[in-house]
Amino acid sequence: MQSNYSDYPAVEVTNSLMDAMPPFADRDNLIAAEADLIKPVRFHGQFEDCMEMYADVATVAEYLNAHPEWFRRCAHPMKAQPLGNNGYALTIGRFGSFGYEVEPKIGLELLPPERGVYRILTIPVPDYVAPGYDVDFNAAMQLTETTIDASADYQGDVTRVEWQLDLVVAIQFPRFIYRLPMSLIQSTGTSLLRQIVRQVSHRLTHKVQQDFHSSLGLPMPHKRVNR
Repeated sequence: MQSNYSDYPAVEVTNSLMDAMPPFADRDNLIAAEADLIKPVRFHGQFEDCMEMYADVATVAEYLNAHPEWFRRCAHPMKAQPLGNNGYALTIGRFGSFGYEVEPKIGLELLPPERGVYRILTIPVPDYVAPGYDVDFNAAMQLTETTIDASADYQGDVTRVEWQLDLVVAIQFPRFIYRLPMSLIQSTGTSLLRQIVRQVSHRLTHKVQQDFHSSLGLPMPHKRVNR
């Protein structure tokens, strides 16, 4: 499976799915597949990470609240179109394998902070019906202020932006996919989901850090903190 955005490394799935496909599915698998044809396969992942900003919480919060000024720029090469005051229609890219392709587009709303917690939730995209898939995106970010010791380029307040994501993706596959063992579909799909989230989040994190620090004339943190 491969993304068509050249700025991202290719996301690929090995041929294990094709290699594992039996020439003739057994009777039980065929019956199960027929029964499940109208049911999408659900993939669920929970993720967390953190990025550092060389500024106090108030400065970082002001930047995050002004997302119309930076979100679309930092999301590139993904396409992001505004939806109302706080929402965006985000096109992730095209992914496909074995003759099946999907170009996920989801609506996300960046809610104003409530008790210091920033939430990002799925919202409908007007006049758009997702072709064979559904995404439930539920993320939360929290800001924590700390300090760091003197270094060669920076000394002062540091804000840790910690985030958690609960993501459910349901996909209605073509008929032939259901002839594969469901355990293989689930394991391969879950692994791919994690790979895509890791790839997109790392890229977006770097761009947001770069945009924030350059706007204030501050050096970039030497490294992100992975959790």
